[in-house]
Amino acid sequence: MVIAPLSALYACLAGTLVILLAYQVVRLRRSERVGLGDGGNKNLSRAIAVHRNAIEYLPIALVLLLVYEINGGHRWLAHAFGASLIVARLLHAWGLGRHGGESFGRFTGTALTWLVILGLAGMNGYRLL
Repeated sequence: MVIAPLSALYACLAGTLVILLAYQVVRLRRSERVGLGDGGNKNLSRAIAVHRNAIEYLPIALVLLLVYEINGGHRWLAHAFGASLIVARLLHAWGLGRHGGESFGRFTGTALTWLVILGLAGMNGYRLL
């Protein structure tokens, strides 16, 4: 019996994204022969930043989504938050992965991630009242 199928779905998608981003780091480290860190390689440094950023934001968003679902949140809203989170992280990875400066993907992905986290925090807090 799965207690929180929506959270499980988005955790699976997020986990897959994290592994794909980690693979990009490993692939670049191997091709550039860098054992640790970025070896001064800008592309590798950017790939590490993309992976690190996903690792920083996904856990709290997924925990908030899980809490929302377990506490009886609306299914359609949980889907909206989960799908928005995955789209946000893909946009961010695409934007930052292409270049280190400002970009549509980086800005939109970050903003949408923050909105998802704040929205879930707000919905969970509201349910406490």
